[in-house]
Amino acid sequence: MASTYLDDILAWHRHRAANDERPWRDRLDESVGSRPSFRGALARNPGDPLTVIAELKRRSPSKGWLNADLDVLAMATLYESSGASAVSVLTDTEFFAGSLDDLSRVANHVNLPLLRKDFTVSENDVLDARDAGASAVLLIVTALKDHELVALSEVARLVGLDVLVEVHDHDEARRALDVGATLIGVNQRNLSSFEVNPRHAATVVELVRHPEVLCVCESALRSVDDVQHAADAGFDAVLVGEAFVTSPDPASTVRAFRAVRPSS
Repeated sequence: MASTYLDDILAWHRHRAANDERPWRDRLDESVGSRPSFRGALARNPGDPLTVIAELKRRSPSKGWLNADLDVLAMATLYESSGASAVSVLTDTEFFAGSLDDLSRVANHVNLPLLRKDFTVSENDVLDARDAGASAVLLIVTALKDHELVALSEVARLVGLDVLVEVHDHDEARRALDVGATLIGVNQRNLSSFEVNPRHAATVVELVRHPEVLCVCESALRSVDDVQHAADAGFDAVLVGEAFVTSPDPASTVRAFRAVRPSS
């Protein structure tokens, strides 16, 4: 069977982690500056507009370059002034052309909570997110075993990071709930095939909706209508990258997405 995008990405990240000799337990007590709460920034009252996580994204494995000349500081500042509630910074270098340096630079210039968007596979990955100024880290259920989800979530908790647990289907959603996730992202894109199915995502969010759980809709949100569909499906927030970094007027696009509220 031919390898998928996800197979190749995870193989690269696990190889990198296996060769990382830094003793992560020795890093737990290192002092770093505090950042605003990621989960707190996404919370909203019923009927309020959705919150927006605006992503800094140069390229994707399936589409290639989206914005090769992206100025992460300028765009992050624009996101902040346009009403985004948080910023997602892609830090994968090999496949998405991001870096931890992008995250550190943004953390030094904006006051919004930051999500380290990457394929987190080790404790050192979590601690690197903390050191670079993140408020939250992404854990992808399809990329991790249950014991890894638990262990990495615990390290994040110990160092004051929120955890966005990403799922794609009902089985993954149950696994996220079983490990106690309270911030769950439903990716409308299958990470193996990169196919998108918004209707499927809407059925997944039905399973994870709970008063203690914040639900984030991820991927393939290109228009106000797409965001409206997410709002009406019961999501609390949307995570958007491509529509912003390719827009001729990203500030207006952020503001338009930020204004969407559930229809009823």
